[in-house]
Amino acid sequence: MSTGTKKKSTKKIQLQPLGDRVVVQREASEERTAGGIVLPDTAKDKPARGTVISVGNGKLLEDGTRGAMQVKVGDRVVFSSYAGEAFKVEDEELLLMREDDIFAVLDE
Repeated sequence: MSTGTKKKSTKKIQLQPLGDRVVVQREASEERTAGGIVLPDTAKDKPARGTVISVGNGKLLEDGTRGAMQVKVGDRVVFSSYAGEAFKVEDEELLLMREDDIFAVLDE
């Protein structure tokens, strides 16, 4: 019986969402309150901000064309804290959500 170890792939996985869906990387939650109190993991709120990692090709319209996406890769966005479906890719937690779940793009 051989005890081989799996090698981690150095290849970066490419995610291409379909339709009007967007892949977002959620920002890290705050470790402390404004007053300096350290928060345990159970008390932390899910951040409602993140960075767009990948976008689909747009919503399919009734006339058969695709509507243009309003967000692009690299945009920092605000969304509902319960929006989308969370999933993991190579130890990184990402969210897959519809473009409609995004409330605003942050300009900095």
